[in-house]
Amino acid sequence: MGTVEINPELQNDFSSTITPLDPEQFRKQGYKIIDFLADYYQNIETFPVQSQVKPGYLTSRLPDSAPYNPEPIETILQDLQKDIIPGLTHWQSPNYFALFPCSLSTAGFLGEALGTGFGIVGFNWISSPAATELENVVIDWFGKMLNLPNSFLFSGGGGGVLQGTTCEAMLSVLTAARDQMLRKIGRVNIEKLVVYVSDQTHFSLQKSAQICGINPENIRVISTSKETQFSFPPNSLRSAIVEDIEAGFIPLLICATIGTTPTTAVDPLNPICEIAKEFGIWVHVDAAYGGSACICPEFQHFLEGIEGANSFSLNAHKWFFSTLDCCCLWVKDPNALIKALSTSPVCLKNRATESKLVVDYKDWQITLSRRFRALKLWLVLRSYGVENLRRFIRNHVNLAKYFEGLVAMDKRFEMMAIRNFSVVCFRISPLAIMKSENLSRNEGEEEVNEINKKLVESINGDGQICMSHAMIGGDFILRFAVGASLTDYRHVDIAWEVIKDHANSLLNAS
Repeated sequence: MGTVEINPELQNDFSSTITPLDPEQFRKQGYKIIDFLADYYQNIETFPVQSQVKPGYLTSRLPDSAPYNPEPIETILQDLQKDIIPGLTHWQSPNYFALFPCSLSTAGFLGEALGTGFGIVGFNWISSPAATELENVVIDWFGKMLNLPNSFLFSGGGGGVLQGTTCEAMLSVLTAARDQMLRKIGRVNIEKLVVYVSDQTHFSLQKSAQICGINPENIRVISTSKETQFSFPPNSLRSAIVEDIEAGFIPLLICATIGTTPTTAVDPLNPICEIAKEFGIWVHVDAAYGGSACICPEFQHFLEGIEGANSFSLNAHKWFFSTLDCCCLWVKDPNALIKALSTSPVCLKNRATESKLVVDYKDWQITLSRRFRALKLWLVLRSYGVENLRRFIRNHVNLAKYFEGLVAMDKRFEMMAIRNFSVVCFRISPLAIMKSENLSRNEGEEEVNEINKKLVESINGDGQICMSHAMIGGDFILRFAVGASLTDYRHVDIAWEVIKDHANSLLNAS
C-alpha cells in the first residue's frame, strides 16, 4: 500500500496559525473574560439601563471588513468595552424593571459555559447518553418541585423536554395536537381546526398556529375584562366552542396562561380543562413567567386543575436563574410529540433507539440539533437548593409588594390590575391629569393614555431605570417588573423617586 506525502509548506503553514482549541490559550483568555464580566457586574449600575445609542451607531464604529490577521484578546475586550457595551440594554441591572426578568446567576452562567465547553450535540441518546439522561432527571426534579401530577413526569408515564423558548414549546405541542386530531378526521380537514386564546394570551401562540397551518381566521381570541381581572372567561370560551361546532368547525387547542404578559393574570384551569374534556380539546398551559413561582407552596394554588391539561411549559430563563434559552415543557403523552416530530434516517439508526428503552430528544422538538441545556439547570438546582430558590423568588415578590405600597400612598397614581407575582401595573390617574390641566372628566380621560405614554418614554430616555408598558381594556399602563438578581430595596426606592420626578415634570408642564 502506498503512502501519502505531506506537503511541508502546507504543514508549516498550519502549524504557524493559532489553534482553535488550545487548552493553554483557552485558560489564559478564559480568565480574562471572567474578569471582564466580573468587573461588568461590579460596575453595572454606572451604565444607562436602556441603551441610549441611535440606530446604526455600531456600523460607523467598526471596520468595513473582518481582520486578516488575528488580534489579541486584550484588544478585543477593549473594543467590547468601548463599542459594544454602549449599545447594550442591561437586563441584569438591578434597575431593570421592564418586560419580564431574565434572571441570571453564576450557577446558570457557569452551567452554560460547561455545556458549551463540552460541545456535544445531543439529538439522540447515543450521541451523548449523559445529556439525555440528565435532562430526564432534572425535568422530573423540577416537576416534583412544582407538585405537578405524576402523569406529567417520566416516572408516571409522561415526560419533559428542555426547549429553547416558549415559541418552540407552543409550536411543538400545536403540531402534536394537530396531527393527533388529523389522524382522526383526515388531513383534508385542516382548514376546519380552531385554536382558542384570550386577548391576553402571548402572541407567540398565534404565530405558532399560523406556522402549523392553522387558518389565521380560525384563531378565536376571547375578550377579557376588568371585572375578571383579565383572566380567560370560561363561559365565553364555552359559547365560542359550541358556536364553532354548530358551524362545522373542529376545536383543536385551548391555551391557558399562568401569568399573562400585560398584567400577569392567571387563567382558571379547572373550568377551562372541564370544558376541554367535554369537547375533546387539547389544553396547553403557558406558565412562561408565573410557573417558576409555583415552586413556592403559597403559589401552587394557581396550578389547581393542571391535571386536566395535556401540556405545561415555563421558562427557567425568565425567573429561575438559568440563562437564555431554557424552556421546560412537560407532556402527558410523549407519543403525541414523537409521532408528529420524529425522523428516522438510516444514519441515525442504532440499537439503543431500537430497544425503546431510551429517549431521543430530536423527536420531542422542532429542530434536530440541541444543546446541553440540562447541565445549567442541574447546576442551578444543586448550587442553590430548593429552599434558597424559593427564597430568591419570595424576595422579588416582597420587593414588588413594597413598591405597590409606595404607589398606593400617592393619590396621583392608581393600580390597574391585581398583583399576582412580582409585577405591579399602575398609571398616573385620570383625576391627577384633570386637576393639573383643569379639564373636564371626559377631556381628561382622552389625555390619560398620552400622558402615561410620555411618562414611560421619559423614564427610559433618562437611563436611570428601565420600565415597560402594556395596553389593557384600552388603557395604557406602566409595568414595574421586579426580577433582576441584583435588585434590592434601595433600587426600588431609587426607582420610585425617578418615577415621581418624571411624573411631576409632566404634570407641572401640562
